[in-house]
Amino acid sequence: MRPQIKSYLSITKKEWNGIVVLIILIAMVLLAPYAFQANRKDNTINFKAFDKAIADADKTGDLIADENTFAGDHSASPATLFKFNPNNLPLTGWIKLGLTEHQAQVIKHYEEKGGRFFTKGDVQKMYSINPAEYKRLEPYISLPDGPAYHVNKAKPGEVIEINSADSARLTMIRGIGPAFARRIVHYRGRIGGFHSKEQLKEVYGIDEEKYNQIKDGITVDGKHIIKVNINTATFNELRRFPYLSFKQMDAIVAYRDEHGNYNALTDLKNIAILNEGILRKIGPYLVFK
Repeated sequence: MRPQIKSYLSITKKEWNGIVVLIILIAMVLLAPYAFQANRKDNTINFKAFDKAIADADKTGDLIADENTFAGDHSASPATLFKFNPNNLPLTGWIKLGLTEHQAQVIKHYEEKGGRFFTKGDVQKMYSINPAEYKRLEPYISLPDGPAYHVNKAKPGEVIEINSADSARLTMIRGIGPAFARRIVHYRGRIGGFHSKEQLKEVYGIDEEKYNQIKDGITVDGKHIIKVNINTATFNELRRFPYLSFKQMDAIVAYRDEHGNYNALTDLKNIAILNEGILRKIGPYLVFK
């Protein structure tokens, strides 16, 4: 019996070495937290230096804080003030002046929608610039002093005919500023006038949202449309249409030279590269004589 027990409890040298290694690893794991704590030094915050910086900023008036700062928005860079015209100032320029990227993007979005700055008051009205920031920037704005630019808008229910109105009158449409007015006049001159309200969506910057904002304040009179005689028009005269490619213009002239004058819009369907969509767009501008 005793030899069996002794044989059962005996271990080999290899097994003994394994037990020793296991005990050492367990000891290291248990002692590691104490060793880390003993060698770690906590960083001490120097509140005296922070308080001094606050006091210095208060004396010079350079401490500008807004709701974004307290909300944890620390994306604004240290301000570098310089003389600037806010119109078309790059995003990086606004950030250099001390605005956050979000604030600068709000301003750029305003410009993309046709907004423009005429006076310092126009900058002040931007909701992304708080009063303290405007006070800091105001001496460096290269614009005349004065309140925000104001245009007399059309009265409720009043509509404006967009083919005869000049750019000044177009700004009376609610939702249309000087930039959009200039674009509308330019595009109107290119196509020869608008035959429907929906064509305003073809003007750069007027998306579905902007169109829905202005459509009730406008009307279209087709008698102002400048038409083209398709039977005498040259290639260069057809170039005014943004709807036609050079290849399609060339095909219209070539087909007429080969087959004779067109009698109606349906004759243009014989040109393979002109589809129904294109014919609907150019049809209101063509006469057949």
